[in-house]
Amino acid sequence: MTEQELERRLKQALDAAAPDDLDGVLSRCAPRAETVISFRPKRRSHARGLIAACLTLALVGGAGGIFYQQSNAVASVVSLDVNPSIELKVNQKEKVLACTPLNQEAEAVLSDMGGGADLKGTKLEVAVNAVVGALVSSGYLDSLSSAIMISVEDQDQDRASRLRQELTGTVDSVLQSQSSGAAVLSQTVDASAGLDQQAREYHISTGKANLVNQVIAQNGSLTFDALAKLTVEELSDLIKLGAPAIPIGMEEAARIAKEAAGALEADSVTVEVDPELDEAVPHYEVELSEPGRGEREYLVDAFTGEILSGDLTVLPPSAPVETGQNAPGRGPTSAGIGANQARDAALSHAGISEGQVSGLQVQQDWDDGRLEYEVEFRSGGMEYEYTIDGSTGQILEYDQEQDD
Repeated sequence: MTEQELERRLKQALDAAAPDDLDGVLSRCAPRAETVISFRPKRRSHARGLIAACLTLALVGGAGGIFYQQSNAVASVVSLDVNPSIELKVNQKEKVLACTPLNQEAEAVLSDMGGGADLKGTKLEVAVNAVVGALVSSGYLDSLSSAIMISVEDQDQDRASRLRQELTGTVDSVLQSQSSGAAVLSQTVDASAGLDQQAREYHISTGKANLVNQVIAQNGSLTFDALAKLTVEELSDLIKLGAPAIPIGMEEAARIAKEAAGALEADSVTVEVDPELDEAVPHYEVELSEPGRGEREYLVDAFTGEILSGDLTVLPPSAPVETGQNAPGRGPTSAGIGANQARDAALSHAGISEGQVSGLQVQQDWDDGRLEYEVEFRSGGMEYEYTIDGSTGQILEYDQEQDD
C-alpha cells in the first residue's frame, strides 16, 4: 500500500466515524425549552482527535502487520547443490530469510558464515556469491568436470524463471572470476508434499530430490537411497546416459585406486576423484598423491569398478615400482613387461645407469588397445623420452633434447 493510498483510507475512515453535523444536532435540540446546548469546539475536536488517533493506530498497525508478514513470508526457495546441499529461503524483495546447510559437507562449507546465519538479511545475489565462493575454496568446483545445480522453487512461475536466469549468470560470473571451469546447471522445481518429504528424509534439497526422480523416471529399478548419495554431476550425467545402472560412486572409486596402489591403509595419501560418466567409457579419474612417493593416476570403470588404466610415477629406489601381476591395469596390463622392465629398457638404450638420472618417471598408457609405457628422465643436461611396448619391451619411439 502506498503512502497516498494510506492517507486516503485514513481520511475516509475519519469522516465516517466523526461526521461534521453540528447544525443537525442543534436543530434536534430546539424543542427542549429553547435551550441550546453549545458544543465547545475544543472538546469536539478532542473527541474527534481521539477517534482519529485510534483509527490511525488501527490502520497503521494493520498495514504494519501486512508489511511485516510480507517481509517474513517465504516467496522463493533457492538451493545450490554440488554434493554439499545448501538451501536459501527469500522473501518477495529477495532478502534472505534463512540459509540452511542440508548435510555435513554443507555445514563445513558454511562454517565461516555462522553455519549460514550470517547471510540472513542479505540480498540473494550477495548470499549466492558468498556460498559459491566458499564452495570453490573448499575444492568442490575446482575441476572442469565438476558442476553446480541451481534450483528455484516458487509458485510464481514468471519469478521463478527470472530468478533462475539471473542466478545462473551470477554463479557463472563467480566461477569465471575464480578461474573455475565447473558447469552451471539450473532448473525450476514445482513444489509438492512428496518432494519435500523426500528432501527432508535424505537430507538433500528439493532440487536434488527432483533430479533423483528424473533418473528414476528413466530406470525404475534404481533406488532413491542409492542415487541420493551421488553428486549433482553424477546424476546429471546419468540422465544423459539413460540411467543404465547405479555407478560405484566417488568414494568406492577412490578405495579401489588406493587398493591397487597398495596405499589403502596410508593416511598420508591425498585423493582427488573426478567423475567422467559422460565419456565413451564412463569412468572415475582418481589421482593419488603421497609425500615422498609422487603421484599416481587411475581410471576406474564407473559401473564395474574395473581399473581401466593406471598412471604410475616411478618411486624412489627404496620404494620399488609394482610390476607383473601386481601392476594395476586392465586385461593385458598384468601380463605385460611391467614398469621396471620398461624403465630398464630405456636406460639401457640411453647408456645411462639409474644412479645417473633425475626426474625418472614411468607412466602406463593405452594406445589403440596396446599397452605402452612412457619413460622420461634427465641426465647430463639432456632430457630423454621413450615409448616402450608394454608387452614386448620394444622401444617404439624415443627423443632427447637439451634440458632447459
